Amino acid sequence: MILKTNEMVDKKITSERLFANERDLLPPACGLIAGVDEAGRGPLAGPVVAAAVVLPLGIPIEGVFDSKALTHIQRERVFIEILRHAIDIGIGMADQDLIDRINILQGTIQAMREALAGLVVQPEYILIDALSISNMDDIPQKAIIKGDQRCYSIAAASIVAKVIRDRMMKRLHIKYPAYNFVQNKGYGTKEHIETLVRIGPCPVHRRTFKRVKEFCAVKNIS
Repeated sequence: MILKTNEMVDKKITSERLFANERDLLPPACGLIAGVDEAGRGPLAGPVVAAAVVLPLGIPIEGVFDSKALTHIQRERVFIEILRHAIDIGIGMADQDLIDRINILQGTIQAMREALAGLVVQPEYILIDALSISNMDDIPQKAIIKGDQRCYSIAAASIVAKVIRDRMMKRLHIKYPAYNFVQNKGYGTKEHIETLVRIGPCPVHRRTFKRVKEFCAVKNIS
């Protein structure tokens, strides 16, 4: 798919606006910034994936915006550009077992902490979508509500996390094809729910999530 000229212009304007918004939220003369976001808090199956992205200061990458507002093809294209231009990228993950053990919120924070720990460079400031991360006292941070729609670095992290998680769900689809993870990515679609009703959950379903817990009880699965 090739974006029409006006769509490309709109995306560029959006990226520039996010970049300007981000600079307004930061202390004066702030240097390297890590944007942090996650993908996969809501699904019934699979991991939550977090990304920490450090991008160079200067001209923003065209097309960087909230990953949910982009098509699959647009995300893949911008993902490649982010990989080409990023100073550093860290990835963290919490699988379904960890989520069931410590809950989805704490699992998400753990994945974000792991993503930041994976960075080689140390950012001067951290911008996070909605959440705060404890035990990061040496680096100032700011939680931004709807940060993937307001901040350039967080939007970039949202794209990286989403693309990586989607690819993981495609691999899980090969192992558990009955659930059609390649399409639903683990979310509770009508087809996914109908499959859970018919055959119950598989090992990558989150047992503590209400809908999955209900089907475990029906199928007498621990």
